[in-house]
Amino acid sequence: MPKKKKIVSAVILAALVILLLVGSILVPGREKEPIKEAMRDGVLHESAKVAFFGLEVNPGLISAFTVSGIIIVLCIIIRIFVIPRFTEIPGKLQLLLEQAVKLFSGLASSNSPHRNGLLGAYIFAAGVYIFISTIFELLGIQAVTVSGASVSLPAPLADINGAIAMGFMSYGFILVSGIIHGKAHGAINALKDFSLPISMSFRLFGALLSGALVTDLVYHYLPLSFVLPSVVGVLFTLLHAIIQTYVLTMLVSVFYGESTERHEKGKRSKSSKTSGKEVIA
Repeated sequence: MPKKKKIVSAVILAALVILLLVGSILVPGREKEPIKEAMRDGVLHESAKVAFFGLEVNPGLISAFTVSGIIIVLCIIIRIFVIPRFTEIPGKLQLLLEQAVKLFSGLASSNSPHRNGLLGAYIFAAGVYIFISTIFELLGIQAVTVSGASVSLPAPLADINGAIAMGFMSYGFILVSGIIHGKAHGAINALKDFSLPISMSFRLFGALLSGALVTDLVYHYLPLSFVLPSVVGVLFTLLHAIIQTYVLTMLVSVFYGESTERHEKGKRSKSSKTSGKEVIA
């Protein structure tokens, strides 16, 4: 009997999938606006401005504030209600948090064995923000534009301004850390990679925007807008969330290690010289 039930359910599921595919093919295509304008709006949001305290802003700004608020609230809840209940034998949530912290701290220590405490904290915060802000668009939260239309809030980093802010903030963290820990050598090491903030910004923006544009392109045509957009949107979003979190945190940790490496070598050479003098004496 169980085998027969499985066969029947599989047949019913296959029949439903076939009906959906046939229906999506038979339904004629209908364009609400030219595809060129739809793709342009997906990049620049020129016709989808949202009112924010009397100002007309991109919906990505509202997404950024919303994601930041979500992260802050989650951090407060975890700090007050979860961390004080940690035990020697971790539960599922404690194990998840410990593994996340271990992942980023290990990434920091492997790429920058010296002075990696602040680096681990930064890449953890940046990684959490990138991951949550990327999957945020899956929630499909709606906002009303100034023209009265409804628009789904995009991922904050799919807006060029958000991607540039993240790239330059990461580069500023590397530069300031290099100046503090490496003095002139650290500043030179950081400044020689002057194209780093541009590359990080456009890497984030391009990767996240490509997924959004592909999903918009699929949604734009009615015959493809029944089942396929759900699969494409979820897969692209999760893939970009994981990849971009890893790529940016890896880049920051590597360049941070390079900007402070000379200073540590200088310290080691000085210590070896002093120890050599002591041995000679």
